[in-house]
Amino acid sequence: MITIDRVTKRFKAAPAKASGLGALFKRPAAAYVEAVKGVSLSATNGRITGLLGPNGAGKTTTLRMLAGLFAPDSGGIDVDGIDVTRAPQQALARMGILGDAHGLYPRLTARENIVYFGRLQGMSREAALARSEALSDLLDLKKVIDRRTEGFSQGERMKTALARALVHDPANIVLDEPTNGLDVLATRSLREALRHLARDQGKCIVFSTHIMQEVEYLCDEVVVVSRGSSVAHGSIPALKQQAGQERFEDAFVALAFPDLKETA
Repeated sequence: MITIDRVTKRFKAAPAKASGLGALFKRPAAAYVEAVKGVSLSATNGRITGLLGPNGAGKTTTLRMLAGLFAPDSGGIDVDGIDVTRAPQQALARMGILGDAHGLYPRLTARENIVYFGRLQGMSREAALARSEALSDLLDLKKVIDRRTEGFSQGERMKTALARALVHDPANIVLDEPTNGLDVLATRSLREALRHLARDQGKCIVFSTHIMQEVEYLCDEVVVVSRGSSVAHGSIPALKQQAGQERFEDAFVALAFPDLKETA
C-alpha cells in the first residue's frame, strides 16, 4: 500500500536579472515555485491508481518525493507502513519505479541491464537470470532480450526499463507517464502487462498521466491533480457523478478547472 498525505514542495527559483539602473542598486530577491501544494493519495494492492492532471500539475514532483529523491516540505509518504523520509532504502526496496527517463546502459543487452539491477537489489545471479527470463515472457521481450539496448525503439526501451524495475518482484509499482512516445502496439502491450500485474499478481500500481484514455482503460481509482493540489478522487463513475458529467473528459475539466468558462 502507498499512502501520500497532503505533501507540499517548493523550489527556489533563479532570481530574475535586473537591467538598467536597477542592476546597480539592488539584486532582485529570489522567488519560490510551489510545485506541490497539497497532494494526497491512497493506493492498495490489486488495484491501479492513476494520478491524473495536466502537464505542470505536480505529478512528477510528487512521484519523485515518493521515490525518495527529495523530502516533502510537509506531509507524509508511507510505503507498506514504512516512512519514505525516515527509511528511504527500506521503502525503495518495496517499490519498482519507472521514471520519466529510462536510462539504459547502451552497451549491455536487455538481459544484462535487468540482471545488473537485480544484483544491485541483492539478488543472486541465478535468481536475477531466472527473473529476467520470466519478465521477458511477461513483457514480450523475447526477440530483443539478448540484443544490446543501443538502437532500441522507444517501446523496447520502455519495456526493458520496466523489467529492470520489476526484477526484484516488488509489491508496489510506480510509473511516471509510462506511455509517452509509445506507438499503439507498445501502449496496448503495456496496458496488458499492468492489468496482469495488478489483477493476477495483486500488485499495488500507481501511475501518473495526462491522457484520459489511459485512465479510462486502466484505473480502478483516480486522483485528479490541478495546480499542485489533489482536487478530487474516486472511481471513474464516481468522478463523473461528482462533476455531473457523462463523459470522463468533461468531468476532469470540471473538477480540475472549476473556474474555466466556456466561450462560444
